[in-house]
Amino acid sequence: MAKLVVVALTLALAALLGAARGSAGPVQEVKLIGSVGPEFTISLTDAQGNPVTKLDPGAYEIEVTDRSDFHNFHLTGPGVSEDTGVEFTGQVTWHVTFRDGSYVYVCDVHPSSMRGTFTAGTPPTTNPPPPGGGGGGGSAVTARTKLLLTSGPGFAITLKTAAGKNVKSMRTGTYTVVVRDRGRIHNAHVVAPGYNRRTTPLTYTGTQTWKVKLARAGTFRFLCDPHVATGMKGSAKIVR
Repeated sequence: MAKLVVVALTLALAALLGAARGSAGPVQEVKLIGSVGPEFTISLTDAQGNPVTKLDPGAYEIEVTDRSDFHNFHLTGPGVSEDTGVEFTGQVTWHVTFRDGSYVYVCDVHPSSMRGTFTAGTPPTTNPPPPGGGGGGGSAVTARTKLLLTSGPGFAITLKTAAGKNVKSMRTGTYTVVVRDRGRIHNAHVVAPGYNRRTTPLTYTGTQTWKVKLARAGTFRFLCDPHVATGMKGSAKIVR
């Protein structure tokens, strides 16, 4: 009988300890704040507004506000890949777990000027090169690739893939080109073999989607008519 009482008490104590552990609930996430746009700014801060440069590994809640449909907030690193998308505007919340390593947040359309980095824990002594590093031209894009032509709001015009890579060479085919005219003092003009189209100079701002058929080899030129002399122009080679 005494042994049975001891066993019963032991089982009851184990149950109580298990219940106590279970009542602790999930691990509390640390909140971070991400922001991109409407101008050429991108940031990641803690809840007190301090820029994030180094974090402890663990669970985090990231509240991201994307204020522009020609930027995005793309966060990558060990075990993490989150993206608002270029055309999205609004607010999203991500739940991520950071581990030892280096992390990057970037606007894919403007990766050289809109980017930030931070580390979590102790990064490995050797890290792989960042995605897309090295080179510049790369291979020719195909008609399956969605392209973004952006004119303004500053004195720049660019032709990029949706992933933010500059387009230097294109295969023949019919392309979907999202044209963003961002300034009333600018326009967007495309000239290619058998194709010539532009937005209205000095009056129109907005976004249009063009179907651009490139049937033969040549040069794909894009420019701002009012400011081509100041350097608002570019080109890509069309190859078969």
